[in-house]
Amino acid sequence: MSQAQSILLESGTNELEIVTYTVGENLFSINVMKVREIINPFPVTTVPESHHAVEGVVQVRGEILPVINLATALNLKSIKPLDQTKFIISELNQMKVIFRVDEVHRIQRISWEQIDEPASLSMGLEETTSGIVKLDGKIILLLDYEKIVCEISNTGYDNKTLSGLEQKTDRAEKVIYIAEDSAMLRQILEETLSTAGYTKMNFFSNGAEALAQIEKLAKEQGEKMFEHIHLLITDIEMPKMDGHHLTKVIKDSEVMKQLPVIIFSSLITNELFHKGEAVGANAQVSKPDIQELIGLVDKLVL
Repeated sequence: MSQAQSILLESGTNELEIVTYTVGENLFSINVMKVREIINPFPVTTVPESHHAVEGVVQVRGEILPVINLATALNLKSIKPLDQTKFIISELNQMKVIFRVDEVHRIQRISWEQIDEPASLSMGLEETTSGIVKLDGKIILLLDYEKIVCEISNTGYDNKTLSGLEQKTDRAEKVIYIAEDSAMLRQILEETLSTAGYTKMNFFSNGAEALAQIEKLAKEQGEKMFEHIHLLITDIEMPKMDGHHLTKVIKDSEVMKQLPVIIFSSLITNELFHKGEAVGANAQVSKPDIQELIGLVDKLVL
């Protein structure tokens, strides 16, 4: 497969394309927008005292990239010799990593409506799974790659840098809706926004739930809805409805379009920024830049 951008979908259609692959006996998928390249493996240089799931590093076109063995990270047994596996070069959270997988299958186009939340998952992978796809009689797991990378690299979201922020009393009066499917991210955002002084928050685990509540406000309150909601922060990748489609529906509405929307996602890259612009997002921030997020919230609601 060449550059993933060549097959990207039009913004706001609530569709995505996934690369399906196997690790051990399990079938997984990754959003094409996170995939930069899929290549055959080559020797890895080990790094002393690294995480047990990190095999080491390799150089790809002048870049030094870590190699994460997904079988090890997920406590699964690989069924392929190393020289018969594949490297998936991925970009997320402003960094590039390589995931070693057993076998790559194909690219498939699906709707976010086909993806269920992993609440009922009983395969022992609930903590690292963000969605379940039932396709062609098979169950395909969509992993929470951001969580996997953050836990392995011991990097991520630090709200300590917010402790020196100037406290503004107006923040406490603003109501923020947050659409985010990751329980880890919901907790981090709640702690971070509270630290900054934004204490009125409503959380939704997918875009469909957030939209239903916002549309309910619009129907019942009309333009007075903005006394009850001042801003929406949304992820992009979510079961049922993604953040791009959620934003597009809001911005296409005569009443709801006045609602400021910030897209906060690991998919905000230079190449993909235009997709958020196309659906009318007021601002876009790449995870894990919490401090920039707070600054943009201030700019849009104060």
